[in-house]
This record gives sequence, C-alpha cells and structure tokens, in this order.
Amino acid sequence: MSYLRLTVLISGNGSNLQALIDARANGRLGIEIARVISNRADARGLSRAQSAGIPTQVIDHLAFSGREDFDRELANAILATQPRLVVLAGFMRIIGPQVLTPLEGRMINLHPSLLPLYRGTNTYQRALDAGDVQHGASIHFVSEELDGGPVLSQLRIPVLPDDDSNSLAARLAPMEHRLLVSTIELFTRHDVECRDDKIYVDGKKLSRPLLLQPDEHLS
Repeated sequence: MSYLRLTVLISGNGSNLQALIDARANGRLGIEIARVISNRADARGLSRAQSAGIPTQVIDHLAFSGREDFDRELANAILATQPRLVVLAGFMRIIGPQVLTPLEGRMINLHPSLLPLYRGTNTYQRALDAGDVQHGASIHFVSEELDGGPVLSQLRIPVLPDDDSNSLAARLAPMEHRLLVSTIELFTRHDVECRDDKIYVDGKKLSRPLLLQPDEHLS
C-alpha cells in the first residue's frame, strides 16, 4: 500500500494531530507522519507524537535573530522529511516565502472560520460580535496572504443564542477534527492539486469549497 507522507506543524495542544494519529491507527487514513515540528518546546502535541512513535523536532522561533532565518531553518527541516503534504495544525507562525516557495501547492492550514470571513485570530468572538448565525472551519492551501489561499473544504455549525467564544470554540473543536481527517482522506483517495490559485480534484476544478456534512465524508 502507498501511504501519503505528511509533515505536521504544531504550536500547542496537538488535538488535531491526535485526530490524525487516531485515524491512522484505526485504519481509516493511509498516511505516514514523517515528523512533527513545533516552534515551541513545551507544545503538548510533541508528547502526543512521541507516544505514537513519530519523530519530533523543535525549531524555536525565539532562537533566531529574524523571521527569515527561522523560515529558512523551518524550510530545510520540512524538506528533509520529503513530504507529499505539509499540514499546519495549530501552527501559530506566519509562513514566509522561504518556506512557501519550495513547498508551493503542498501546504494546507486548518483555520477556525468560514473563510474568507475572519482571517487571523479571535475568530469566535468576531463571529459573535457580527451577529453571525453560523460559524465553522476551513482548510485552505497556504499562500503569502494570511489565511488567504484557496479554500479546499469547510464545515459549518450553528451559533446558539447563549454561545460565548469559549462554548463556540468547544463545539467547533471536534468538528475541526472530523474536517481535517476527512480532508486528508480526500488526498489519499484522489488527485488533489493547487495551481494558479485554483484547486483541482482528479483534474476537475472546484467551483466552491467542499462542504463536510454531518455523518458524511468528503471522499
């Protein structure tokens, strides 16, 4: 069997990484996680990876005099793992051209909003402040524009009348896990390409993001 080779970037808890590890263990995902890289040595996700026998690496952004030096080291570390796909799963650093150029079309990010709405941080409170009736998560290809690359897949949940940012985030989290696993499964079963800011699945251009429905898979 041919496995999809991934490198995963994290900065914190690693719950989305754990979802990938679990889906690999139960046979749903035919993936090989070559390495988990974090910019924080105290990221809990590192211990999750180590418990699963996955190599880890820390590249502390604070140890570098500038962003370009960090990006260059990060790019070298990723390329050394020879991934088919790089997954940003809670990686809290902006990706610069030193990383993007050699990995163009091979890097995706999970973002907690219905892009193009609410790029950046604090997405839950911003959705509440706007009076939105639904919120969600998106997986997009990474570009130089923050959270601005082509969107591959999304899911939506309702905003409840008594929601605050914490409750909304808590309800979205397990759905984010489902979206990530289902999207990676799509890569294992189909030819997914991003070129010229357009996404193609088995050669057919997507006209809109794929939407994950309750109790369904994207693939």
